[in-house]
Amino acid sequence: MTDHPGFTPTGTIATSADRRRVVFATVVGTTVEWYDYFIYATAVALVFNELFFSALGANSVLLGFATVGISFLFRPLGAFLAGHFGDKYGRKTVLMWTLVLMGAATALIGLLPTAEAIGVMAPILLVLLRILQGLSAGGEWGGAVLMAVEHAPKTRRGIFGASPQIGVPLGLLLASGVMAIMTAVAPGDQFLAWGWRIPFLLSVVLILVGYYVRRRVEESPVFTELAERKEKAQMPIVQLFRKHALLVVIAALVFAGNNAVGYMTTGGYIQNYSTNPEGPIALDRGPVLWAVTGSAVTWLITTLLAGWVSDRIGRRSTYIIGWILQLGGVILLFPLVNTGNIWLLFTALAVLTIGLGFTYGPQAALYTELFPASIRFSGVSISYAIGAIAGGAFAPMIAAWLVEKTGSTDAVTWYLAGMTLIGLVATLLLRDRSGIPLGPDHEAEQAASPIRGMARA
Repeated sequence: MTDHPGFTPTGTIATSADRRRVVFATVVGTTVEWYDYFIYATAVALVFNELFFSALGANSVLLGFATVGISFLFRPLGAFLAGHFGDKYGRKTVLMWTLVLMGAATALIGLLPTAEAIGVMAPILLVLLRILQGLSAGGEWGGAVLMAVEHAPKTRRGIFGASPQIGVPLGLLLASGVMAIMTAVAPGDQFLAWGWRIPFLLSVVLILVGYYVRRRVEESPVFTELAERKEKAQMPIVQLFRKHALLVVIAALVFAGNNAVGYMTTGGYIQNYSTNPEGPIALDRGPVLWAVTGSAVTWLITTLLAGWVSDRIGRRSTYIIGWILQLGGVILLFPLVNTGNIWLLFTALAVLTIGLGFTYGPQAALYTELFPASIRFSGVSISYAIGAIAGGAFAPMIAAWLVEKTGSTDAVTWYLAGMTLIGLVATLLLRDRSGIPLGPDHEAEQAASPIRGMARA
């Protein structure tokens, strides 16, 4: 019965209601996680430079974006811990803890005194809380992905896997939308005084909702079968790097190509560049935030579409289409943004998100099908975390530095185009394993190398 469309890998019937509950839980949980993560980057772009990092007496813009990247350095640690415990104790348990950790860190940021009140301790405490966000983000994605894909029918893994993926555009939509609302509710100095805190404090409510929804979801059927057979890996991370180190690197580069480009908005760079009063276009905060919010909708739609397409033409082919679309979006991005027209800025972001959706929607299914069941949580989590460091971690800071040194956004375009091509090459190195059985009965088939040019067994 393993991997039959109507059954879980353990042979028990998986009802439509069960699967809807899993999809809903992964969407809600990842949306809350990424809302918390992106609200920080948005605040860095708009207010944290002035309220926190000015106390350090250096280039506050670069320092602020550096803290966005610093949290990425701790995502592998979160991925290592989550991968280890997720492969040993289950996907669901890890997901509950990552949600609580992210929410607590985000709410505490909303309560922090600024540099004016406590001096240099303000940015230090802010960075420490951002590190906690990084640990949580490192562990969240792998668990959410496996809960969705391992519950899915074999022929619908792409669309099921897209459910945790849309948590990114939904989180960006919520983060930008709430910030945009607060700029209207608390304009000018009021936004600096207290308005920015509300989106962080709202995290408490979102976490309670996410926690309730996730508690009602059953454990992944693949992990359940591994536990029943007592076939869980004792040292999953050691096995992962001993047997699949090159695969981890290639999978990480696939994500890096998407993540570097995506962090132009999720990392706050476009928001800062387009609203900087000393910059070339100096738009108002509110319209820019609404433009980013609108582009999150197009990102969400194309992410879901890409998951659906990948179930029909395969993950690899969908990715190749996505890289071509993403490259086109990168080339158009800054020429349209630099016009200073808010509608053309929105158009630039919307076009960019088409390629981003097609290089992100299939990722959950792609990663899940790359790694053997017994070390899958470790494999997908660590590949994702390393890809995030190589891609988005310091992309906003690199972009700001390139503009500062060259006086032009052309260098940023070349940088983003280069990262896109790296993602394309990494994709071409992989075989398409769409539909491969995911259960423990097929561990030998799963362990065969998916890297093109290498022996399959």
